[in-house]
Amino acid sequence: MPTKVIAVLATLDTKGEEAEFLREQLEALGSRALLVDIGVMNTPATRADVTRAQVARAGGTALAALKAGKSREASQPVMSAGATKVLLQRIGKGEVHGVIGLGGLQGTAACTAVMRALPYGLPKVMVSTVASGDTSSYVGISDITMMFSVGDIIGLNQFMRKVLANAAGAAHGMAQVTVALQTRARGSKPLIGISNLGVLTRGTLLAIELFRQRGYESIVFHAVGTGGRAMELMMKQGIIGAVFDYAMGEISDELFHGLRAGGAERLTVAGALGLPQVLCPGGSEHLGILVSVPHQLPDRWKDHAHVWHNEVVLAPRLNVRELKMVAREVGRRLQSTRGNAVLMIPQLGTGSYAMPGGPMNNPKDDKAYFTALKAAVPSTIEVVERPLHAEDPAFVAEAVDRLIALIERGRTATRRRRPAARR
Repeated sequence: MPTKVIAVLATLDTKGEEAEFLREQLEALGSRALLVDIGVMNTPATRADVTRAQVARAGGTALAALKAGKSREASQPVMSAGATKVLLQRIGKGEVHGVIGLGGLQGTAACTAVMRALPYGLPKVMVSTVASGDTSSYVGISDITMMFSVGDIIGLNQFMRKVLANAAGAAHGMAQVTVALQTRARGSKPLIGISNLGVLTRGTLLAIELFRQRGYESIVFHAVGTGGRAMELMMKQGIIGAVFDYAMGEISDELFHGLRAGGAERLTVAGALGLPQVLCPGGSEHLGILVSVPHQLPDRWKDHAHVWHNEVVLAPRLNVRELKMVAREVGRRLQSTRGNAVLMIPQLGTGSYAMPGGPMNNPKDDKAYFTALKAAVPSTIEVVERPLHAEDPAFVAEAVDRLIALIERGRTATRRRRPAARR
């Protein structure tokens, strides 16, 4: 098996001894280390393979200028940007096969900023003094493996050697894995992204099975903010090639500051890329609100129908005025969609809470919401209304059929455009 190269990200003025130990461990395992120095201020304690001057230059600023500023906070974005550029170039050439980062608060922020910009599937191991707490700001929507160093990463001792040796083993082992993460190939069957919420899970399970029966694999994302963003990043990276965007609660929560907020870009990426997509306003009639006191209803939502999703997550149903705001926002975000898309509207409810018999069923408000949605979306999107609820098997089956039809139409067009083979 060819030798794998594992990049080691560290400030070599403060983590030089530890980085050099990682080099030794990786080489003993059969990998090769690439030490990338993201330090600025003091003299490196070991030799870098990519020097801090090279990293700073790649980040757009001379190292001398960063040192003159005498601020680690100001230099961190430059060094992270530079290390990202260097690694992406080497990854693109097949010269780097994994990354290990070392750091405390600032080092973890710097290293994970780099890691979040690297492709899914590339091994990323972050050895950090802060990995035992809330790491969401460091991991984001990336596949970073956070490893708690337990002790501070200052000097080698019998415990720290074991921690670092384990990190080397983890990165080396992951780099040996032969299972490849495929990007979509023109004319091939794409991986289908599905957004899901708990109020849609039965429908999602059925969709997975129906796609499978037709020869398509799918990947499901819990649409609670991180899920939708990860799905769209996979679209950008060419991993996902078609979308059943079944859940739109991330748009509602973005407008009304709920915990499922999907960010400013949510619902725009598939259209901008021209990917086949079937959309449904699943779960968008209610919000997810985190409360500080279990089962205590905030004054803001006392005049709204509501359900307690659990003891600290409140799901209030939006009123007509608020639903129309959601409809306009959905329409605004879909303006980049120039066809290759279908919006399916379940007239009997957008999920298990809103369906007949559900705790937030309200046909009158739903009708006003759906009317506003139809008016808001661009004419390039086909709108299909059905007298069914979102989890009805007939509704899900039609959504699956329509998405596969869009995909197959695109695959047929691709085959027709291919030049004839030479004889």
